[in-house]
Amino acid sequence: MTTAHRPTFDPARGKEALRGPAYHQRLLPAHTQLKFRQRGQGGAADEDDAAPRDLAAELLAAEAAHAAKKNGTPLPPPSDAPPATGGVKRPLDGPGGGGGEGGEADEEDFAAKRRRILEETRDIDADSEDDEEADDDDDDDSDDDSDDEEAELQREMEKIRKERAEKREREERERAAEEQAAREKDIALGNPLLNKPDFNMKRRWDDDSL
Repeated sequence: MTTAHRPTFDPARGKEALRGPAYHQRLLPAHTQLKFRQRGQGGAADEDDAAPRDLAAELLAAEAAHAAKKNGTPLPPPSDAPPATGGVKRPLDGPGGGGGEGGEADEEDFAAKRRRILEETRDIDADSEDDEEADDDDDDDSDDDSDDEEAELQREMEKIRKERAEKREREERERAAEEQAAREKDIALGNPLLNKPDFNMKRRWDDDSL
């Protein structure tokens, strides 16, 4: 229960004691340590690294060290990364790398590859012709089915139109009959000269009874 409504008989008063060595948290010095750019952040540390870094190798080494630490196995020896080629292309391996016999082998391989591609395309053409014939038969069957479905749909639509027309005619006949009955009632009871109202007056509540 609150006591805000009660009077204060003994209000708080300041004391003459000196302030102690207490400071607020926001009055304490902050940011007392400078942060320097690390490697890869575009600072002075990147200027010392003249050679490019192999990030993939570093990542694999870090993963291997983590796996070894997690499983309790000894750390794998660091593998020396191959030096950068500096844009020099690696020579082609195999018989096609040089001239002479390698060139003849390339020509033979090209001819064999060309023959194999022609055979595959011939088989594909034959399969496509068979598929086209089957598709034509399927199209004929689907056309017949679609014609039957359209005829059935037309019959259903005609039936729905007929039912709606009959319902509309029935509603119009009922509405006309109601209007005729209302008109006859007005003719029979609408003339006040032919239908005299009851002129009996009700007695008031404060009338004296005899």
